[in-house]
Amino acid sequence: MENFSFYSPTKFVFGKETEGKCGALVKEFGGSKVLIHYGGGSVKRSGLLDRVKTSLADAGVQFCELGGVTPNPRSGKVYEGIDLCKKENVDFILAVGGGSAIDSAKAIAMGVCYDGDFWDFYSGKSRPKKALPVGTVLTIAAAGSEGSGDSVITHENGMLKRGASGDCIRPKFSVLNPQLTTTLPAYQTACGATDIMAHVFERYFTNTTDVQTTDRLCEAVLLSMIEETPKVIKDPNDYQARANIMWAGMVAHNNIVGVGREQDWNSHGIEHELSALYDCAHGAGLAVIMPAWMTYVVDHNVMRFAQMACRVWNCKMDFSDPKKTALEGIAAFRSFLKSIGMPINFSELGAKESDIPYLVKTFGLGETGKTGGFVQLTSKDVENIYRLAL
Repeated sequence: MENFSFYSPTKFVFGKETEGKCGALVKEFGGSKVLIHYGGGSVKRSGLLDRVKTSLADAGVQFCELGGVTPNPRSGKVYEGIDLCKKENVDFILAVGGGSAIDSAKAIAMGVCYDGDFWDFYSGKSRPKKALPVGTVLTIAAAGSEGSGDSVITHENGMLKRGASGDCIRPKFSVLNPQLTTTLPAYQTACGATDIMAHVFERYFTNTTDVQTTDRLCEAVLLSMIEETPKVIKDPNDYQARANIMWAGMVAHNNIVGVGREQDWNSHGIEHELSALYDCAHGAGLAVIMPAWMTYVVDHNVMRFAQMACRVWNCKMDFSDPKKTALEGIAAFRSFLKSIGMPINFSELGAKESDIPYLVKTFGLGETGKTGGFVQLTSKDVENIYRLAL
């Protein structure tokens, strides 16, 4: 295990009707004028937005609002939010929605406290040191942004999808009410579950040795997702299954399962080009890319993939041919994704083989010409993974 520093200061308020505590929580963390930031009409139709506003008003907290965040959140909305916060003297941002609303809120929070272009944080020109405090009311278990110091935004100039990270954008509090996820369509639920599992796999596949504790934590989250996801696909109102998935989504990405070990993140990077170009759901893109990536790099450490196959997918270890076991595990993962309604190839996703050169070009490997942690990939490797996903 490697040396590490782990900092996760977010206060989590979990359970039924907990959105009614938003006002008190904002005041607890020093907010007096709030930007409520959200996506489409669902938070309005469900009455959630009104409940949040009532909670803020009852606590004597002023607020303004900015809706319209889209999946794969865009830079234009971030710029709009920065201008609004400065105009209204906002000192706290409350994201109401899923990962897109939260990531957009984090970008706004950084931008308000920065003299330059907020995109500097996403292009690698600068690292965030200061941001307005952010709180969240989560409506979908997926991105894990409610507990992480990460944010992903797509810039409309070139449709570049990039990430930024910093402890200053970890939410001060996150309200997690599993009831708010029961109205999600099955497809969106499955996309979220896939994203959660991908967050774990990005940490699970590591070159670091002697990481048994975090290996077992990763495997526990994956086993929970395998057990609980089919339940909510069958019965969207299964509160206990929803609750387990919602907490798994946070655990998967606040890095408690990834400390002390090298991580990969190639599958996420490769997928980002798909969702930037086709505007597909991030989880759907991951369902296509991650099994292809696994198949491509399996020889790098066959025994780690065989371990996954046995511990996560209950495959029987073939000691005479460990790679056979490893491939059975990858096949089991792909079958699970298909069983919950996820696309598993380019065609089902709506992606085109003719776009692969463009996807590779926009992926961008920087000065070294390679990327990744578990396996260093070149542009040719990235192209081969896209082709495996056909």
